Amino acid sequence: MTLTRFVTKSAFRNRRRSVLTVLSIMFSLVLLTIMMTVWHSFYLDKGSAQSAQRLITRHRVSLTQNLPIYYREKILTVPGVVAVAPTQWFGGQYKDDKPENFFAQFGTDPETIFKVVTDFKIPAEQLAAWQHDQAGCVVDSELARKYGWKIGDRIIINGTIFPVNLELTIRGIFVAPQPSITVYFNWKYVEEAVAFAKGRAGTFNILADSPEDVPKVAAGVDALFHNSSEPTKTESEKAFQLAFINSIGNVKAFILSICMAVVFATLLVSANTMAMSIRERTREVAVLKTLGFTRQTILGLYIGEAVAIAVLGGVLGCLLAAGLVTGMAHAPGMGFFFLGMTVTFPTLLLAVFVAATVGFLSAIVPAYHAAKIGIVEGLRYIG
Repeated sequence: MTLTRFVTKSAFRNRRRSVLTVLSIMFSLVLLTIMMTVWHSFYLDKGSAQSAQRLITRHRVSLTQNLPIYYREKILTVPGVVAVAPTQWFGGQYKDDKPENFFAQFGTDPETIFKVVTDFKIPAEQLAAWQHDQAGCVVDSELARKYGWKIGDRIIINGTIFPVNLELTIRGIFVAPQPSITVYFNWKYVEEAVAFAKGRAGTFNILADSPEDVPKVAAGVDALFHNSSEPTKTESEKAFQLAFINSIGNVKAFILSICMAVVFATLLVSANTMAMSIRERTREVAVLKTLGFTRQTILGLYIGEAVAIAVLGGVLGCLLAAGLVTGMAHAPGMGFFFLGMTVTFPTLLLAVFVAATVGFLSAIVPAYHAAKIGIVEGLRYIG
């Protein structure tokens, strides 16, 4: 029998305990992998190359306060600015208030929005049709697939923030690098129906010449309105998204605390299992030494068992987490939060490495003490 075969056989000697340990590590790694995926998506993923050239300008005080639409012309004079598109969150209801019917609705300028979001692809004839229909809209391809929408279909969105119901005709379907679950419509539709909406915009989407120009453009735009009664805050598209996420609390600390708690709990479970397993086999250690096994070999065998169990649980947990993240991205009410998230290969490797480390740390102390036991002392042991 090879040492590898010996380790795999011994690891599942007590099948019930080993299976329960694998399951506990698996479920712990599911949570850990999901948290690491969220961390990667929020703080490490830079998005597409085109998104790195985009900025968002909003009111310095709060997102809930709008800006004058004439700011667009002034922003266009800032060196490095290629295009500017105003956008306004509509926040209406489609069908009802159930989570599965929630999606983003933005009023904008059909002439400029796709000059800013250059990585959103739409056929030219569909874009032209939308630009010539004030009651038209364009929808994300994933959203169209979900509801079975086609060109020419009519959708009604009931206003909740603005006192107007949108009766829109789908004139185009665009494809985003990642599903955006968004509907864009002409903001003039609302302006003509709601007096306080006229001449106002919630944010301005800006396309810069290059990613290197983004900091310069942000500073230039904010300097332009620094002394005005409605000052602005301009930041990269990624920074804007992070600011929106952080508005609900300290997400970074929350994710880190969960990850640390999961690793600590997994370590306790694994350490308890390995301590029990090694203690029960004290006489076996003596027999192995009698047969010529060295301390280092015995230490390696027991640590190998722990690592094998932990890695098995980690791999199963990673696979389950990958499926859950995909499922949650399409789940009612959760798709907007997990939008575009996938468990990346580096995340999987890191999760499995954490599992292996937990297995190693949980076994090193009991395995070291077991390897030190003398032959006579081990044969006399009654456990």
